[in-house]
Amino acid sequence: VQLQASGGGLVQPGGSLSLSCEASGNIFSIRVLGWYRQAPGKQRELVATSTRGGTTVYADSAKGRFTSSRDDAWSTFYLQMNSLKPEDTAVYYCNAVTYSGSVRDDYWGQGTEVTVSS
Repeated sequence: VQLQASGGGLVQPGGSLSLSCEASGNIFSIRVLGWYRQAPGKQRELVATSTRGGTTVYADSAKGRFTSSRDDAWSTFYLQMNSLKPEDTAVYYCNAVTYSGSVRDDYWGQGTEVTVSS
């Protein structure tokens, strides 16, 4: 599975951005799609994940402001970010999880930078 993220940029506080992640390769093996972020000097943290079973989980910091979605083919997934705050500044990574039996494999996009600043 290969992932290509896009859509980052500079936005003012209160603004919106939409991130996209295109998946290619063996997308039929993907069981979980997710977005993570890493702010300068901090560890990578979960933003949102969605399972094929239809469950989506958001970090508390994202609830009510961010929406994760994907197309029916699970080939492209999105993160709509509204009411952005300076603390949302980070590199955002898309993630795909596959399972082969009990063996989990994680795949990562290259990251797209989001800067929230006036």
